[in-house]
Amino acid sequence: MRYTNPELLEHLASAYVLGTLAGGARRRFERLQRDRIDVRVRVTHWEARLGQLALSVPAHKPSPRVWAAIAARTQPAGTRQAPQGKTSWLGWLKPAGFGVGGLAAGVVAASVFFMAMPTLFMSSDQLAMRSGEKLPQSYVGLLTDAQGNGKLLVSSLRHGKTMTVKVIGPITPPASGKLVLWAVPANGPAFSLGAVPTSGSAVSILPDTSEKLLSKVGKLVVTLEADANPTKPGETVVFSGNCAKLW
Repeated sequence: MRYTNPELLEHLASAYVLGTLAGGARRRFERLQRDRIDVRVRVTHWEARLGQLALSVPAHKPSPRVWAAIAARTQPAGTRQAPQGKTSWLGWLKPAGFGVGGLAAGVVAASVFFMAMPTLFMSSDQLAMRSGEKLPQSYVGLLTDAQGNGKLLVSSLRHGKTMTVKVIGPITPPASGKLVLWAVPANGPAFSLGAVPTSGSAVSILPDTSEKLLSKVGKLVVTLEADANPTKPGETVVFSGNCAKLW
């Protein structure tokens, strides 16, 4: 199969993040991610989008009838327990004490809510991406080590105020200090974009929109810093890469 159809790639990326893409299809898509940065960008955007979904839902106490229905679908007979205390609707998305089935049910419930009212959580660019019309306008950076191995994928919607940093290659946690991501403008001092994870991905809130922060940034670097709040990049550059405009 040739993965050139944007709508197909959007469908696969969303299904992959939701966990509904399984078996051989999931393994093929994971191989595709390793080979193509545009596919990794799509997956990263879906992870950031659905990760922020839980934070956007207001706290709400479900009725006992709702919990009983969830228990009936996710827990074997004889092991069901009545809900205790006040529980937020966000608890549906938490794996602790809920089991794999409960987590899956929570993700499905969240995705249904998301699909029913996407404008509550998405910009016009994100809606276009969801429909397969185009990849949303974004700032993207692929950072590599000195040997050219891909280590980090950084992305942020052009007019968004969140940034996603995803680890795409093995990173050894530093014995001391921390890894910090810096934006390096063509003219002007570098400024920090925050700490860098050594596994998985992290979404952080930016002080302004990406357009205002990154429009004149041509390079991204990660340095090893001993200071808890460094004001400028140190001499030990660990990863680096270009900051590209994806539009």
